[in-house]
Amino acid sequence: MQNFTPKQLQQYLAETDEAPLLLDVRETWEFEYCHIANSVLIPMGKLPDKLDELDPQKEIIIICHHGIRSRQMGYYMEQMGFKHIINLDGGVERWAEDVEPTMKRY
Repeated sequence: MQNFTPKQLQQYLAETDEAPLLLDVRETWEFEYCHIANSVLIPMGKLPDKLDELDPQKEIIIICHHGIRSRQMGYYMEQMGFKHIINLDGGVERWAEDVEPTMKRY
């Protein structure tokens, strides 16, 4: 699993031809409060039941609040055969600090 800082992710999203899946694994209330544009919510507890809806060959950026839950889910997804997992180091909290300062924080 790779790790991107928010700045690295911002640059990568600006340069890539094929957008990765931005997978947010926080709870619904967290996602509704703030999230990175174009991200998709599948809460951590529901992810095991939703894996068959995801492409194991697609590049997936996993997002949470601080980067801990997303790292755990990244390791899990790799064990389940997903090949291109990237964890957002520092999560939406660090994204708000480094990239999108107008984003609400909690």
